[in-house]
Amino acid sequence: MPSRRTVLAAGAGVTAALTVGAPAHADDRRPGELLARMTLEEKVGQVFVSRVFGHSATAPDAADAAANQRELGVGTAAELLARYRLGGIIYFAWTHNTRDPRQIADLSNGIQRASLARPRGVPVLISTDQEHGAVCRVGAPATLFPGAMAVGAGGSRADARTLGTLAGRELRAMGIRQNYSPVADVNVNPANPVIGVRSFGADPRAVADLVTAVAEGYRAAGVAATVKHFPGHGDTAVDSHTGFPVITHSREVWEALDAVPFRAAVAAGAESVMTAHILVPSLDPSGDPATLSRPIVTGLLRERLGYDGVVVTDALDMAGVRTKYGDDRVPVLALAAGVDQLLNPPDLDVAWNAVLRAVRDGELTERRLDVSVLRILRLKARLGLLDEPYVDVADVGRTVGAREHRAAADRIAARTTTLLVNEGPLLPLSPLAHPRLLVVGADPASPTGTTGPPTSVLAAALTGLGFRATALSTGTAPSAEAVARAVTAADGADAVVVTTCNVTTAADPQLTLVERLAATGRPVVAVAVRNPYDVARLTSVRACLATYSWTDVELRAAARVIAGAARPHGRLPVPVRRADDPARVLHPIGYGLTYPS
Repeated sequence: MPSRRTVLAAGAGVTAALTVGAPAHADDRRPGELLARMTLEEKVGQVFVSRVFGHSATAPDAADAAANQRELGVGTAAELLARYRLGGIIYFAWTHNTRDPRQIADLSNGIQRASLARPRGVPVLISTDQEHGAVCRVGAPATLFPGAMAVGAGGSRADARTLGTLAGRELRAMGIRQNYSPVADVNVNPANPVIGVRSFGADPRAVADLVTAVAEGYRAAGVAATVKHFPGHGDTAVDSHTGFPVITHSREVWEALDAVPFRAAVAAGAESVMTAHILVPSLDPSGDPATLSRPIVTGLLRERLGYDGVVVTDALDMAGVRTKYGDDRVPVLALAAGVDQLLNPPDLDVAWNAVLRAVRDGELTERRLDVSVLRILRLKARLGLLDEPYVDVADVGRTVGAREHRAAADRIAARTTTLLVNEGPLLPLSPLAHPRLLVVGADPASPTGTTGPPTSVLAAALTGLGFRATALSTGTAPSAEAVARAVTAADGADAVVVTTCNVTTAADPQLTLVERLAATGRPVVAVAVRNPYDVARLTSVRACLATYSWTDVELRAAARVIAGAARPHGRLPVPVRRADDPARVLHPIGYGLTYPS
């Protein structure tokens, strides 16, 4: 194996890249020089992306410092970087990294200062999951856009690219340069508990178009998009966070369905791809999850699809990757499979030492490690981290949540709301004919974007459109008492708007709520605020909309459609099958009603 001195002496990027065994790139000079100076321990640190608790890199709250000590063996992010020389940090709301945009920018700068203060310091690639819709780690005042399936209902590639561009600008302003989005899974299973509305839809070519458009937008903003979850997580009824999903697609079905968006993303220059903790026997009969499968990561993604960018695992604390091997084996096997970044191991010390030991013992060669580190450094160079690792905190307020960004989110949302049922027609409602509205259901008191007590975004939006709307939260599993309160409240309303969230069985108490409200004789409008499949069971309502998420921007758009201030434009990006006969399609892909001009 060549020494670090050999790599450094090579100088030019192409030669350096070849020396360490990675394909040559024209921009490899600085990454190659950085790699050549690194110790083995520093190289091991570069392939890890870890969580850390706290709003500050050096002065977290006492509870967060205690959580760091308990889970990571250090008190602060700065200490974590000093100990493990990490290549990446991931932000979560639950680790208290994302209080507000200015604080996030300060945290990012603190992380960079701590890393660059070390000998041979390298900027940190800071990441998060900002998919929009159902999964957002950074809330308001950052701009919150419609989620993937809503964008799929809108069907506009231009909207998808705008979303990526504006969302990317806001992330970059806060120091976040890698986003674990977009989802490239083709959601063909209505019972999918982990993907669902996080997917753009069930048509692989439509998904491919929108995935590449969103990724283009992020690239234009200087943020690395991460296409996920390879080789495709769209046809499972098991959540890989808590179990080990099995995908039974044949190789031919995989090629025609799951592979299509990933192939398009690779051809379009995807900066990173995330693996899935799923078992696909037709692609690898070994019983290993895809994250740990060399036939899948190297054989399919790298060789068949021709991908040479950064491959990142899904979180290594998830059950799907921990069922067969221990936490000391998982990171080693992932690297052996062809992965570059190891995301959020449950025990960082165990994982870091396992990789270090595997290289020292010869199970992994240092050459193999160098290939991954070079890819990571190359990505950091392309994102400008090697030249400008810090962000201008004064710029945060001008960029994050900018008025033009929020206006763009509302325009995009206006094209996504899907009208699925409209008997009569009942919709649009008029403040003259139905002045008093009762808003009940899954989460009419949506707290998204509020800083005080939860308020009903949907009721507030309808009130702003001329109605007198009252909210009564009944939750996703309303009790008999909650149903009775809603029925009583309906007596004082001219119409009822009821939100539903994943009504999957005939015994769902949400369905009881809807049917009891319909039995009052009041006109009932249902709004499916997550999966659109709810409409198959909502047979007692006169009108039904799908918003694909209960975030503010989608609920405001739904209110405008209900009030007739906007026409519904969305079209189903997934088929909805009959509840009484799943072999038959109730509403096909592309279905959607509208109002007369």
